[in-house]
Order: sequence, then structure tokens, then C-alpha cells
Amino acid sequence: MNASKDHTTSFPASVSGIVPSFAQIADFGPPRSEVGIGGLMPWQGKLYILNYVSHRKSTGTGTGLRVVDETFTMTRHPEGTDGTYANRMVHSESSQLILGPHLISTDHTVRTVQELVDIRLCGTARHLTDPEQLVYMLGMEGELFELNVNTLEVTQLFDLTQELDTPGERSCHFKDCYTAHGRLVITNNDYNEDDFLGNRKEGTLAEYDGTEWRVLERKPFVCVNGMGFFGETIFANGWDRASAILKVYTAADDTWTTYRLPKASHTHDHKWQSEWPRIRSVEHERLLMDCHGMWYELSPWAYGNRIWGVRPISTHLAVHGDFCSWKGMLMVGMDNCSADGGANLHCAEPQSGIWMGKVDDLWNLGKPTGWGGPWWETPVQAGQASDPYLMTGFDKKCLHLSHNAETPVIFQLQVDALGNGDFRTCETLEISAAGSKVYVFPDGFSAHWVRLIPSADCTATAQFHYS
Repeated sequence: MNASKDHTTSFPASVSGIVPSFAQIADFGPPRSEVGIGGLMPWQGKLYILNYVSHRKSTGTGTGLRVVDETFTMTRHPEGTDGTYANRMVHSESSQLILGPHLISTDHTVRTVQELVDIRLCGTARHLTDPEQLVYMLGMEGELFELNVNTLEVTQLFDLTQELDTPGERSCHFKDCYTAHGRLVITNNDYNEDDFLGNRKEGTLAEYDGTEWRVLERKPFVCVNGMGFFGETIFANGWDRASAILKVYTAADDTWTTYRLPKASHTHDHKWQSEWPRIRSVEHERLLMDCHGMWYELSPWAYGNRIWGVRPISTHLAVHGDFCSWKGMLMVGMDNCSADGGANLHCAEPQSGIWMGKVDDLWNLGKPTGWGGPWWETPVQAGQASDPYLMTGFDKKCLHLSHNAETPVIFQLQVDALGNGDFRTCETLEISAAGSKVYVFPDGFSAHWVRLIPSADCTATAQFHYS
């Protein structure tokens, strides 16, 4: 098979979908840290691979920008630079790919924005008022810039650590941004033991309408994305100690709704461990979501302002920096082996691989299992329903329910079988004073969403275990 008159395509060898010849390997150092894959982007017949170290140039070298051509040959681009980059966007008006601090034309000419080289770039988004010439560029320390895609002029608009009252360097951890429906949405996944213990709340989901900022949640959020007018929704994924979270904006009613999902692993419960689990369109007009150790299929449409087509695919332990479609394949970039600033004594050289396959191959990974729920020692009010928690697509199910009230509390267990918000009571669970109960669902029982309503004010825990 000929890729062109001058090139013969030879597909690279792979092991379980991993292509060893595409491995991203950084210098041994010093300094030496990691070489994650922060961005994968098909562009004009080639696949661009964007690397990141953990913290600017001071923690690793030998990374940068790599390109796989039509013959499946990978080379390191001479314009690539060491840094911490995980942003990618196509600016359609100027026909340029924005990847890290680089702007790449359709003839593969690369221009580098020198003012942004030392910024830990984590997101690029369309501009609210001048999308033909400007884009937003977000740094992990909360720096928000305007970039002119023609002149490469850079203007800093905000220090979001001040604007959103988040801590500064070595604490805040901004991750992504996205513009649609008249708002710029940003995420910050700051989270450690102090957040888990309830001593602070420093993660952030916030939006900007061009005049002022509004904080939507003080919880760690990682990715934010959507498909613009297609579906008229925005999705942001994050977590708290109770469960993973999917926050959904629906333009029809100009409202954000919180949905809760299982955690497939607790190894994502720190800002440094979650990295960049993405929400991407990799098949025609549908989304694939990586959230807290589990793959999901996701529709951009929200009928009646409710989402219901959320289905778990499989569980995994891998750290995915990005994924995309290229030449009909699903390409997944990893963050595999890191020296972790010297903490990992068994890392000879920082390296990460690329997995190549088809979207449907993901169903061959680990069975969808997980745990979580709407409450973890959470103050709840009588008659107020919990957030909906995902139930569909899992096998065995049980509920662990407890409270601290001095008198018995009755909980209505309600399910939404249609996915349209029509919750019906399927069980009434009475729990004695300061008591607990385990409820095992019948074999084969399922619904799209489940929620609970208490009969009295109390502090309650409701955790579902799916196995």
C-alpha cells in the first residue's frame, strides 16, 4: 500500500496496542522528572505529539514536540521546546493548530510564542469577543492570557489566583478551559488530604462572561469541553471524597446540573495523580470521556435539559494525557514512568507510550466497577433529594447507608429508569438512631440514575458499590 508516490507505508510493530517506536523518552538528567503526553493532534496528514515535564524546564529535558508522518515515522521537531504543555486547539479562522506555545500552519510551518515558553500551558479556548484574531491561553499557575494568532502578541488578562481567591504557586493546579454559549469556563483540580478532611476547599470550576467571574464549585475539576452548538452542552469532570462528578451546562435553560459517577480507583484522588483525563470527540458526533479511572461514552445532547446517555465502558489504571482519532484509529497518550523528582528510585529514564487501536477495543479492558455516592458524612436536609448517581452499565450493586441523628431516619430510595429526571421510589429504608444499613439490589436491577431523600435533617453517608 502506497501512502504517496514517494513514501511506502510500513505499519509499526505494536504490543497489546502499544507502539514501542512511538515511545516518548526524556533525558536521564539531571534534572529529570517525567515525560507525559499532554496533547495528541492530527494535523494535515501528520500526528503531532506534545510533551510535558512536571514543572517548566527546571525538572526535565529532552522532551518537546514530536511528529509522526504518513509513513508512521516519528521525528522530534526542531522547534519543540522543553516545558509543561497540555493545550491544543484548531483556530479555524486562521487555519492554525495551537499546541503548547506553538502555532502550526497548514504547510507545517511552526511559530513559537517566546513569552509563553516558560508558562505551564494547560488550555487554549476561543475568545468571547474577537474569535477571529484572539484566543485565551491558560497557565497552570492561574495566568490567563490573550494571544493574537496573527501577530503573536500576548497580553495577560488575569491572575486567577487573585481573581478566584485560589492559592499561588505549588498549590493551585489549573487544568483546562473551554468557551461556548457566551462563557469561558476554567478548571482547577487542587486537592490533597486537607481537602479530603474538609479543612479547605481549593479546587475550582468557574466561568467568565466577559465582564465578571463566577465560581460554580469549590471542588477539584479537571477537563471541560463540549461540541459548541452541537448539543448545546458543556461538560466538566471532577470529584470530591464522595464520588466522581460530571457537571453539565445546558443552554436551553442556562443551568448547570451536577451528576455523580463511581470512582474506579482512589489512585486519582490527588491533584498530581489525576493529570488530564479528557472529554473528546473521537467518533462522529459523540464524545468519549475518561473520568477517575473509567472510560465512558457520552452524548452531547440533553433532551429536556437532562443527560441520560452516559454509559461506562471499562476501567483502567493508566494515566492518559490526551487521546484523539487519527487515520481511523484511537490514539491514546500516556504518562507512564516518572522519576517523580527523585522519589521513584527505580526509574532509569522517564518515558511514556502511545496506545493505538479502535474505540471499540476499550470494551476489552477491565469490567466497569467502582464505588461512590452522593454523600460522605454530608449534612443533608429533610425532603431534599441528593444529586443523581449513575446506576446503568454495572453488574452487582449494593448500598451502604448511615446517619448520625438521635432518632430513626427514613430514606426514600428513588430511581430514574428513563433518564429524564422522572424519579420513582423503589424502596423505603428506615435506619435506627445513629445507625447504618446495607441494601443489596436484586440481580439484574438497574436504572439510569439513583438518588436518596431523607426524612430528617442529619449527617448522612450513602455509598454505592458496583462489582
